[in-house]
Amino acid sequence: MAPSKTSIDGVSAQSEGDTADDYMSMVLTEPASTASQPETSFQRRARQKREAESRARQPSKAELARQAEFNRDEALSTALPVSSKGYQMMAKLGFKAGTTLGKEGNEHARKEPLGVLVKEGRAGVGMDGERKRKFREEVQDADGNEGAKKRETEGEFRERQAREREQKRAEGLCWGAMRVLEGFEGEGTGKGEELDAHDSEAKMAATKPTAHINVLWRLLVRDRLEKERERRMRYDLHQSLSRDPAYDDPDEEKQDGQAWGTEEEELEVEDPELDEFTSLDPAERLSKMVEYLRQKWRYCFWCKFQYPDETMEGCPGLSEDEHG
Repeated sequence: MAPSKTSIDGVSAQSEGDTADDYMSMVLTEPASTASQPETSFQRRARQKREAESRARQPSKAELARQAEFNRDEALSTALPVSSKGYQMMAKLGFKAGTTLGKEGNEHARKEPLGVLVKEGRAGVGMDGERKRKFREEVQDADGNEGAKKRETEGEFRERQAREREQKRAEGLCWGAMRVLEGFEGEGTGKGEELDAHDSEAKMAATKPTAHINVLWRLLVRDRLEKERERRMRYDLHQSLSRDPAYDDPDEEKQDGQAWGTEEEELEVEDPELDEFTSLDPAERLSKMVEYLRQKWRYCFWCKFQYPDETMEGCPGLSEDEHG
């Protein structure tokens, strides 16, 4: 009985080892495929919904362009099929696949057709080269400007800033001097004496051309008239005038016609004398106005005082530095 017990123990030990090995090498099997199973009504509705959405979706312009480019590249990279009419006509003329066209022995003959370079956009043929040239010039100019800025030292930068501040200050003083001149000579320009609204002669004097005004302060008047025209234009745009522009009133004055929009106002466009004066440096313009005030009106722009006689006793001098 002992041997049989041993054999039974050996079988049991072997079965225990096999069971351990099977446990360690166990593989999780995937569930059986559901392809053979019938489609449920819920799955069928979901599938039909997805198919309908895919058919109804309109591709974007970018997608259409990419698809067209892909189709073009694929067609160009595909050899001419034997069944095509073109290939059959070339074969009748002696063409064979893999050989060149033309006479035999020609070293420069091509085996492959010329490549197609598709041009996109509406620009001309030479536009790309022109753009590249302009881009290079802009890069070179930018590099040159950066180099000039880098070469500017700290002292030169401060000097340039000081000059710009001085010019801006002189420009402001010029406008102040023009207002002083207008106070002395500005009768009939709309800023001196107040005009009666019913006095037609006074209104005509207020709208005379600016050419008769002294060039030293003519810019001030032209600037004011320009602002007034812009203000009046804005006002007319926001007002609903019930009057017919085609109506002609013989008793209507010129200024009323301009206000109603029935007559256009003549604008002074060119003034060479004023253009020449304004082209001067602000400091030089200010010097001319200060000297004119002293000579004609015995007025010192720096003292802000009009002296009783031409000697102008008590005035330190002509320049601002002399006044401290």
